[in-house]
Amino acid sequence: MALFGTDGVRGVANRDLTAELALDLAVAAAHVLAEVGAISKNRPKAIVGQDSRASGEFLESAIVAGLASAGVDVYKVGVLPTPAIAHLVASTGADLGVMISASHNPMPDNGIKFFAKGGGKLDDALEAAIEARLNEPWDRPVGREVGRVIVDESASERYIYHLLSSLKINLSGIKVVVDCANGAASEVAPEVYARAGAEVVAISNQPNGLNINENCGSTHLENLIAQVKKHGADLGIAHDGDADRCLAIDASGSLVDGDFILAILANDWKVSTVVGTVMTNLGFIKAMSEAGISFEKTPVGDRFVLEKMLANGHKLGGEQSGHIIMRDLANTGDGLLTALQLMSVMAKSNKSLASLAEVMERFPQTLINVDGVNKSKLENSKAIAIAVSEFESKLGSSGRILLRASGTEPLVRVMVEAESQNVTEEIAQKLAALVRLELA
Repeated sequence: MALFGTDGVRGVANRDLTAELALDLAVAAAHVLAEVGAISKNRPKAIVGQDSRASGEFLESAIVAGLASAGVDVYKVGVLPTPAIAHLVASTGADLGVMISASHNPMPDNGIKFFAKGGGKLDDALEAAIEARLNEPWDRPVGREVGRVIVDESASERYIYHLLSSLKINLSGIKVVVDCANGAASEVAPEVYARAGAEVVAISNQPNGLNINENCGSTHLENLIAQVKKHGADLGIAHDGDADRCLAIDASGSLVDGDFILAILANDWKVSTVVGTVMTNLGFIKAMSEAGISFEKTPVGDRFVLEKMLANGHKLGGEQSGHIIMRDLANTGDGLLTALQLMSVMAKSNKSLASLAEVMERFPQTLINVDGVNKSKLENSKAIAIAVSEFESKLGSSGRILLRASGTEPLVRVMVEAESQNVTEEIAQKLAALVRLELA
């Protein structure tokens, strides 16, 4: 089984993702990137950050030890969002970035994401090369050649400056409730929104190492919805544990997901093409077509969205889950940057979020996560393939079905989209039952 998934290496910390594995991954990454010329052979530099999980503490120590032992100077930036690490790698000219996070996953999990020079995520070939080099014998540098470890206390402020520099309008008059998921955005998100001029109510911004994503953040919106209504806010913003995602709640408590945010930005920026994924809602695709905006799709994963954007020169893309990439402003999905740009459109148009979201009408969609199954058997199941084909024929052009093994969690996702909610739920339930039976 491949060690790297859709977004780095993830698993239960100290069981699947151990200190030993983290150290070996850091050493292998340093060697592979040096050999392909992606990092300097003379005093290479790495940025290392983490989200607020307790396990990040020992994993950071292991990664720092591995990099420094391989001759890499390491700059520790502490708890910061994943996109902050990407930005800092690019802005400082660092050779490598490492983010320790399992994003929206529950607290016992953790993960390791690598960023190459320039702040982009590693491609599949480099990840495979790193995995192949684990535990190999190597010549260790000594004396002056070992890496040094530096605590970078100004990293957070530099990231905040980067975010604020993207704005062309003050956000005065906008009241926002931000759910920080007790994660990596707990300090910087409320700070940057307030400095941008908004009135800020921060919730789930007291991380203790154990409460990240616990009934909060982008996967648990109930409290955010209640707080938006309670405070009479113009909107709510939900981040995930590492803050590369942004979901929004309008003043009435309705969800404005990544597809809506993409549609709002695409119309405001008057782009010619927008990039989404196979999970992008049909209502979004229809709205873009009516607006004269082309749509290109990729597999699920913001890395694939970015690859297509770079290959074809597109400026805007993202996922329904709230990963939004604005290539003129950043080289990866950034939840804080997304929230600022969304509020910027509200401020300059003087329109409510609900009004802006009328740009598209969402097709009903049912998503069922089927766990406790062997997801590796999905592609070879003839019974599932036949069932999907039959249901697709019934839906025709008015709906679609997507079954895929999660790249970050041990489950199969069953997604059905159609013009009727009852139809989506009926088909999704039948397919989920079949998946449980066939992949047991």
